Amino acid sequence: MRDFSSARRIVVKIGTNVLSSQNGLDERYVDTVADQVAALMAESRQVLLVTSGAIGMGARELGIGHKVTSVKMRQACAAIGQPLLMNTYKRAFSLHDIAVAQVLLTREVLNNRRSYVNLRNAVESLLELRVLPVFNENDSVSTAEIGTAFGDNDQLSAFVASKVDADLLVMLSDIDALYDRDPRKHADARPIQSVEALTEEILRAAGKAGSTFATGGMTTKMKAVSIAEKAGCRVVLAHGREPQVITRVVAGEELGTLFHAGEKLKNRTRWIMNSEAKGRILIDEGALSAIEKRNSLLPTGIHAVEGVFEAGSVVEVRCPGRPLPWAKVVTGLNSTDLESVIGKRSKEVNKTLGPRKKDIIARPEDIVLIQR
Repeated sequence: MRDFSSARRIVVKIGTNVLSSQNGLDERYVDTVADQVAALMAESRQVLLVTSGAIGMGARELGIGHKVTSVKMRQACAAIGQPLLMNTYKRAFSLHDIAVAQVLLTREVLNNRRSYVNLRNAVESLLELRVLPVFNENDSVSTAEIGTAFGDNDQLSAFVASKVDADLLVMLSDIDALYDRDPRKHADARPIQSVEALTEEILRAAGKAGSTFATGGMTTKMKAVSIAEKAGCRVVLAHGREPQVITRVVAGEELGTLFHAGEKLKNRTRWIMNSEAKGRILIDEGALSAIEKRNSLLPTGIHAVEGVFEAGSVVEVRCPGRPLPWAKVVTGLNSTDLESVIGKRSKEVNKTLGPRKKDIIARPEDIVLIQR
């Protein structure tokens, strides 16, 4: 038996395929989710729900039976489907006297440090009030083209788990476990009950999956696990249609695949690592050696700047001839100022930009080396 008795904060992610029936959203299934979540909350556990389904609900409301690929149509379907989805959750949880709160996210919210912290504080307040936060990607405004989309709710659920320091992430999908090979192609494929770490062998075993309205496959689930494990959060991947799957998983029943947590990184470190880079700084070997020794990144070691970004943005650091990217940093200067001080020493930086500008690109606490 697995032991989740100490898991006080739990994130549950429900995929599109699990929520859907031939006639649209399966409201009876949502009722069973509400029953199980209410049971966990009655044990003084805090639960956060990450849900898919808005685009699918909107498409069905419009009578669309094929996969929606147009960005504009996906946004329209999401705008139509999201209130229908939340109304269903509101009705189901009201039977247990549990209020629900809608939280729609884009990558921009988590990329910006101020909005990231504000969101964390808001969620903490909701949990203190015994309100169930229901997260979804804000598909009506987020698009892959402008870099504000998560791409799938698997990774969104992991970002949420990381942000709130969750103890357990339960990912419910139409996939019952991680297999050692693609079970659709290999009859002898075997489910993997426990994964200590995401090794190359485990990543090779991750196949692809998808459906008419879903976006996530096994590969995206492994990306989500990678995000969660760095937050010290365990992950269970299980089939969402298994009877009473949520309460059974939390009770320790060995359903699906358990991914063990890794070393828990600091919250700020996770924010830097998980943020989308706004630009790129190219450095020389000397600067790379300096940041590897936990020293500051200085203008003298920079030989190129790519992209347009503000001071306080997260940017990639790359070094020619090395695996890319090598690090992420919170830059103390914007891209224009950086370009004007490339290769300069601190005294020259002050003469060029003035005494009020920073002469250090990033201090050690603002630098995260990317693990290979």
